[in-house]
Amino acid sequence: MSKASAPRLLIVEDHPLFRAALIGVIGAEFPDAEVLQATSIDDALEAIAARDGLDLILLDLSMPGTTGLLGAYRVRAAAPRSALVIVSAHDDSRIIGGAISLGISGYIPKSTPKAELARLLRGILEGDVCLPTRFRDTAAARKGQAEIRELIQRLGQLTSQQLRVLDMICHGLQNKHIAYQLNISVTTVKVHVSEILRKLDVRSRTEAIITLSKLDFGKHDHAPPSRGGHS
Repeated sequence: MSKASAPRLLIVEDHPLFRAALIGVIGAEFPDAEVLQATSIDDALEAIAARDGLDLILLDLSMPGTTGLLGAYRVRAAAPRSALVIVSAHDDSRIIGGAISLGISGYIPKSTPKAELARLLRGILEGDVCLPTRFRDTAAARKGQAEIRELIQRLGQLTSQQLRVLDMICHGLQNKHIAYQLNISVTTVKVHVSEILRKLDVRSRTEAIITLSKLDFGKHDHAPPSRGGHS
């Protein structure tokens, strides 16, 4: 592959050993590739905003600071033209079915041998869609897609800032903490929360969290969100 056609990839993975393994595979298969790295969803969104024309994004689902597939949705929304590939240790049909609803280009288990991973990545960069064969047409995968499709349509109404606030709500952050982290006023946060609830067609933060649980596969190492108030 020539310099002119060298791919530009973004690895979104917080585990340093696996991130290094991905970089090694990419470097061996695509010596001229530009490889960017992010260790959180927010870092990934910053990298996407700063770089035009990412060819491929490799994303681990189990990222800190996000809820299940919501992080993948935020990345998908920010980079709709880039091939998005989930590289995950989770091997559940409903998770994969939900991920398929995001329009991903691949779902690759972390246990995939390096040679096979290199082959799959080359195929995806050439336009292939790579999904585990046993999950392509299973009832569980179809059910996962059906359950999540409507929710994704609702999420499509949210701005990128509202998606970020929603992720924070799902992690139990109260309005004053959200305001501090985003460097905005509490009043602005309240406006965002009101719009989020309206667009999701729910009446409370708790209902929003319950609704978003459809995107969560319950494998986080982080504490469950609190059900605190609005302050």
